[in-house]
Amino acid sequence: MIPDTHTSPVGWGIRPVLLVVGGYQVTSYGVFVLIGLLAAIGLYYYNTHDRKAGSNGLYIAAAALVGGIIGAKLPIWIAYAPQIVASPNPAVLLSGRTIVGGIIGGVIAVYFTKKRLGIKEKLGNYLVPSLCIGILFGRIGCFLTGCCYGSATALPWGVDFGDGIGRHPTQLYEALFVMGLFIYAQATLDRYAPGELFKRFMIVYFGWRFFVEFIRASPVSALGLTYYQVAAVIVIFLYVWRVSVGVRERGTK
Repeated sequence: MIPDTHTSPVGWGIRPVLLVVGGYQVTSYGVFVLIGLLAAIGLYYYNTHDRKAGSNGLYIAAAALVGGIIGAKLPIWIAYAPQIVASPNPAVLLSGRTIVGGIIGGVIAVYFTKKRLGIKEKLGNYLVPSLCIGILFGRIGCFLTGCCYGSATALPWGVDFGDGIGRHPTQLYEALFVMGLFIYAQATLDRYAPGELFKRFMIVYFGWRFFVEFIRASPVSALGLTYYQVAAVIVIFLYVWRVSVGVRERGTK
């Protein structure tokens, strides 16, 4: 089983190399992550430019982007620290990332940025559609590359990523799931109190990640759960508590 590093051995994946330009291989994952990033930024601007978010909106978006990039890489660097130390190859440092770590890293960066700059506005709702569209394109890239795949299945839509075994296309499951979240979030942006849609997104998305891990080929850690499931449980408890606090506060007004 190849590790979840968004790389793959020769012959693995549906179309890991999208095209070759001047002898340089352009990977499907890199292209779709770039498309997702540009779409997310464009959508965030579209959703906030006429709502007087001002420079605060840019600070929050920048913090989310930088924190997301670091958060996506840091867990991989920690998990593969011995290999990185043994072989300090730039390719090893640049390979591998995790969406779960990216979301958590982005949230932490936004929290500390708002604290540092004294920003009181709650613009998290407007990040939700952008997160969904970014994850959607990222998972298409994962499917083409053959990373983040599921466990073996006899279902007719099982996909052979290169080892002759039909597997759950969990990348496409997630792409469809976040597409539904995107449609809902974009349609209900102004129906929620500031920040409430984001809190609910965190609960729903990480709830999804907890359950889909049971059919993903991920290494198991403590208590028979994967690392992603452990992280999901922590995030879900935190945001359920935050939602309940918000409900109580509104009830006392």
